[in-house]
Amino acid sequence: MSMQQSYEKILEAVGEDLERPGLKDTPIRAARAFSYLTSGYAKSLEEVTNDAVFPSDNREMVLVKNIEFYSLCEHHLLPFYGRVHIGYLPEGKVLGLSKFARITEMFARRLQIQENLTQEIALAVEQVTGARGVAVVIDSAHMCMMMRGVGKQNSTTRTVSFVGEFKAHTEARREFLSAVPESY
Repeated sequence: MSMQQSYEKILEAVGEDLERPGLKDTPIRAARAFSYLTSGYAKSLEEVTNDAVFPSDNREMVLVKNIEFYSLCEHHLLPFYGRVHIGYLPEGKVLGLSKFARITEMFARRLQIQENLTQEIALAVEQVTGARGVAVVIDSAHMCMMMRGVGKQNSTTRTVSFVGEFKAHTEARREFLSAVPESY
């Protein structure tokens, strides 16, 4: 069964008329949208970073803040969205700045939970750069909290992942966190 056919079945299951003018092309549009929203499965870390790792003597923290993202919660297939902040301590190599957004996008465009998304980004940056340490913070809002269930419109979630020196050294962690204020 194709994704389009699956959407047709869902619409019929909720009692909709697929011949209604507003729904005429909805199954195909919904299938295309869902394919786009889950397009991260078709990408690899090598593809999104595209050899954009460059030699550098810098050993100080590099911080890329406010990378916006949209993802789908794997529990309800509802969106969650927010901002990602990534810091790393280079060890002879740096990564092209746009690649942090591409790494974020690759993992966000998969069915996710925020806790795993945070860790996947941190481990990917460590793998690509060989950094001494990586820190990732994500602040987001979850539609499963807002439009169903408890219906809390102003709730946000912050997750963190520390790898290497950020995990081992309180001072590095403190420097990173002090540079990353709440996004909401």
